[in-house]
Order: sequence, then structure tokens, then C-alpha cells
Amino acid sequence: MKRTPSASRLGFLLGALLAMLATDAPLRAQTATPESAPAPAQTAPTPIAPPAPATPSEPAPVTSAPPVSAAPAAPQATNPAPAQTAVKKPKPKPKPAPPREAALSDDPTPALQPQTFFTTSKAADRYRQIVDLGGWPRVGVSLRPGAKGPAVSTLRRRLAAEDDNIIDTAKEKWDADLTAAVKRFQYRLGLKQTGVVVGATLRELDVPAETRFHQLESTAQRLTAFDFAFGPRYIVVNIPSTAVDAVEDDRVVRRYAAIVGDPEHHSPELHAKVVAVNINPTWTVPVSIIKNEIAPKMLKDPTYLQRSHIRVLNAQREEVDPRSINWASERAAQYTLRQDSGADNSLGSIRISMPNSHSVYMHDTPSRNLFANDYRFLSHGCVRVQGVVDLAAWLLDGESGPQMSKDEINAKIASGEREEVRLTQHVPVAWVYMTGWASADGLVHFRDDVYHLDEVSGVAEQ
Repeated sequence: MKRTPSASRLGFLLGALLAMLATDAPLRAQTATPESAPAPAQTAPTPIAPPAPATPSEPAPVTSAPPVSAAPAAPQATNPAPAQTAVKKPKPKPKPAPPREAALSDDPTPALQPQTFFTTSKAADRYRQIVDLGGWPRVGVSLRPGAKGPAVSTLRRRLAAEDDNIIDTAKEKWDADLTAAVKRFQYRLGLKQTGVVVGATLRELDVPAETRFHQLESTAQRLTAFDFAFGPRYIVVNIPSTAVDAVEDDRVVRRYAAIVGDPEHHSPELHAKVVAVNINPTWTVPVSIIKNEIAPKMLKDPTYLQRSHIRVLNAQREEVDPRSINWASERAAQYTLRQDSGADNSLGSIRISMPNSHSVYMHDTPSRNLFANDYRFLSHGCVRVQGVVDLAAWLLDGESGPQMSKDEINAKIASGEREEVRLTQHVPVAWVYMTGWASADGLVHFRDDVYHLDEVSGVAEQ
């Protein structure tokens, strides 16, 4: 059948319309607005924490492709999911510092006296008898006032092995007498007298009697070879106690907390004499520290010596530029390194001069916060003294020659001027290693064997 002109025109118009629609679809897809288009991958936020898991009130994330729909997408469906937003984790709270359990003894009896060897040997014999009788029971559990039961009786028997003041060891109820006995034990062990059996107190109670015997016996053996010239005034450093005693007329008139050598750099046992007090001292760096610490630091940071106010001197005492030295060579240790006096000086503001073959001494420190630690085995061998200005004032009170008050010493420190005040009467000083000892009244004390020096018959007690 022959088409009429109107039908042909209609077909032409319909074809043109379809062609226009087909070419317009890609254009509309390329010019879609940001609100309707998915976010580009490169603009996604950097994840800090993984998305939170879905809760029962929230639907699980859809992982399959959504069904095709001619309807326009909802605005919230095209925005980034809330779970993809970076969420900062709360900073963990710092752990509280462990409670201090050690205490500086207020015993007026010096740790070292002329009769200490004999009293300690006698105490060792007594503890040998305790060992031969089977030792003492292990407490094993924390206890405090108000406790009842067999563990309390065990604690009484444990304390009674060393404390003759405890009579009734069968009582299973804690009373005031038991609190007093626990405090006496803590006093002898250099612990805070809390009257509570926890932490360090429990650990010390459970140390076997055989170990205590070895501590006393080993200390007595070391004192056998220790020839010390006691005088009316002397200084004692008991290394395991990390304490310094200033003794006058057989009584401790001043006692100071100390920082002593660490397990790799022991403070040595020695006897010497204090000859001078150095105010605002310089510090000459030991060769071992140059090799093991300074040289590696200089290789990493060539400005270290300058920042630490340490000068390099050659054999003629002429200052040398640190940058001209090969710190990787053995020759670096042949130079003298000297730190200027001042607030950053490693010796602090005071050095107690006591010539000896170990080249050690007592001194101040800029790191005074370390005295607050229970564990104070932190130095390279010298002894840092808390309150060293007070010790210097005792040495300079006129009894040993020169007189200089604590206020005068502090004024000199503040001035920045260096001064060496020499004593006309030298004061004996002893550094001893006593982990177990008995004072003149027979009271027995113990401290930890940090250096592991206690040996009897060649067997070390760990």
C-alpha cells in the first residue's frame, strides 16, 4: 500500500526524536551535579580508626549492588557513610606511679661502727641456727589489720623467728601487737612503717632464712678485709642501702638518700678521706664514658658537646674544635673532655673531693627528681647525695678547719664562681657493701643484694 505524505513525515519526525534522545543521555550523565554523583575515591578521608561495628538498632552495611531504579537517588544515599568519618581515639590515661615503699632509716646508730664485724658475725651464727631448725614459714598472702584466720598465725610465727617480742604465735586474730611487730620488721628492712603486709613487705617476709644467713655471713667476710680508720667524725655510704651517714661521736647526725652505681657500673668498696669541697665544679669526663657514650652521640649529632657545654682539650690543655676529631677512631678518647660548671653540669653544684684509686667521689646532680625513686642504682659508680649542700656545710662547720655556713655556700653557688675549700682536718669516708648487718644493740638489718656479691663457699645467692 502506498504511504501518504503525512505518514512519511510522521516516521521521519519520530526517528529524529529518538536519535536526539539517544545522544543526550551521555551528556546528562557527564554533567551530573556533585550532589547526585558518588564522591571520587581520592577525596575520601584518611581512615584513623576502623568503622564501628553495626549495633542491633542499625542495619548491617549493604555489600551487594542496589537494585536499578528509574527514581532519583535519595540525597543521604550518596553522601559518605558516617562510619567512614575519622574518629580520634581517646588518649590512654597514664599509669599511676607505683607507691613508694622504701624509707630512709631514722636509726641514729651508724650502719658501720668499729664493732660491726663482731655483731654481724654473731648474728650470722644465730641465723645459721634458724636455718638448722628448718627456717621460718612462708606467709604467701597479703594481710592487714582486721585479718583473721590461719594466715595471721603463720605471720606471727614468721615474725617470731627474728623478733623475740612476739610471745603468742597461735593467735589467729590481728591485734595492735601484731601491727607493731610488722612495723619493727619494716624498720629493719628500710621500708615505710605502714603495718600492712603487702608488696615489698610481703616479698621480704618470704625471703628464705638461708638467704638471710648468707647475707650476714658474706657481709662479715667482706668486713674482715676492710681496714677503716674510724675517727670522731666520719662518713659512711652503705651501697645496698643507697644512704649516706654523717657520723659524729658514734651517732648519725645527718643521713641522706643517695644514688649509687648501677649493676654494670658498681660503686666500689673503699676507704678514703675527704680533703676538700668544690663549689660550682667542672666535670672531667671519664675515658670509659667518652668511648661508650660521648663518641656514639657525636657521630649522630655533631652539636652534642656544644649543647652540653663540654669543651675538648688536647695534651697541651688547648681547646680543640670537636668537628676536627674523628669520633669513630680510638684517638678520640685521648682528648680531655671537660664540662663547664653551671646548672647543666653533671656534678651539680657541689663535689666532695676524696682522692682514691677508683677516681670516684660524692657529688650533687641536676637530676634531683631521681632521689624520689625507691630504686636508686643509677650512676656510673660515683655517689650522688641528696642534700649535698647540707653535707658540705657539716664538713665546713669549723670542726675540720674552714667554716662556711649553708647560706654562704648557697650564695657562692648562686654567684657562679668556682671555689675549692680545703679541709685542714681530713674526714674519713667509707663505702661499704653490707646487705645484712647487726648494729651495736644487736638489731639486724637487711637490704637487697643488687650487685649479687653475696657469696659463701663460692655459691652466689641470687
